[in-house]
Amino acid sequence: MTTLAPRAGRRCHNVVNPFHSTVYFSPELGKEFSGVGVDDPSAVYLAGRGAAMGAVGPGVLTGAFYNFSYELVARHIPAVWEVASPESILGARLRAADSTLRRVLGEEAVASDEMAEAARLALRATEACTRHARPLYAAHADLPVPEQPHLAYWHAATLLREHRGDGHLAALLSAGLDPVEALVSHTATGKGMSPRWVLRTRGWARTDWDAAAGRLRERGLLDDAGELTGAGIALRAELEEHTDRLDSAPYEHLGADGVERLTELGRGFLLAAAGAGAFPEDLIGKG
Repeated sequence: MTTLAPRAGRRCHNVVNPFHSTVYFSPELGKEFSGVGVDDPSAVYLAGRGAAMGAVGPGVLTGAFYNFSYELVARHIPAVWEVASPESILGARLRAADSTLRRVLGEEAVASDEMAEAARLALRATEACTRHARPLYAAHADLPVPEQPHLAYWHAATLLREHRGDGHLAALLSAGLDPVEALVSHTATGKGMSPRWVLRTRGWARTDWDAAAGRLRERGLLDDAGELTGAGIALRAELEEHTDRLDSAPYEHLGADGVERLTELGRGFLLAAAGAGAFPEDLIGKG
């Protein structure tokens, strides 16, 4: 095993993570969840991502998700579990992933040797993931690995996503960023969700967003135009470096050649999915 190039793990994550996320924007997810009695889009996301943790209450999900308002979570959790059990939710999510990936990638790609290779590599990386202080990863790690390669790859992408995500929350806490400040500063990089998507899906009001921006300005992290200052840019860079350090084990375990190959395969599948309209055009950006 050779030494990984700087940020190689992050680059790999950046193409593997969206493979999991395709399901959250697909019509198939709404259809499958409607079939088990869950129709509200917020309930679909909260239950879909949180079901691996079991029928937990709103406090648990708010803590694990970090950037959702408690009030939004409490409107749907735990009431959703009275409509559909976590097991039925997980089944609906996996069926939605199957149909979504077949639609956006095509049957040939789903059944390809490259997909099977990507699944093997990603699952090998997950062998070095750790459960402690990572509740969303730990919950998903208890789920069985699907047999079909495209779903095995999707499952592994889920594990790698939640493993890095749990570590990122520790970095946000260390940086002293509360949930809305984290969202505002990430959006200001141009790589985070647009404000309209944040306000639509995370349960915050425009007044919450503006107040967080004010606090960031007081800390010298954001300027009057809503752009990151030099200090803000440095803070966001250190956040990612901190997250890289906490998430290094899976990629070190996979090794330089494996990381490079998984990145190559993951990029190909991601570009194909994006080209098929898997993600909203206005999802990312400052507008």
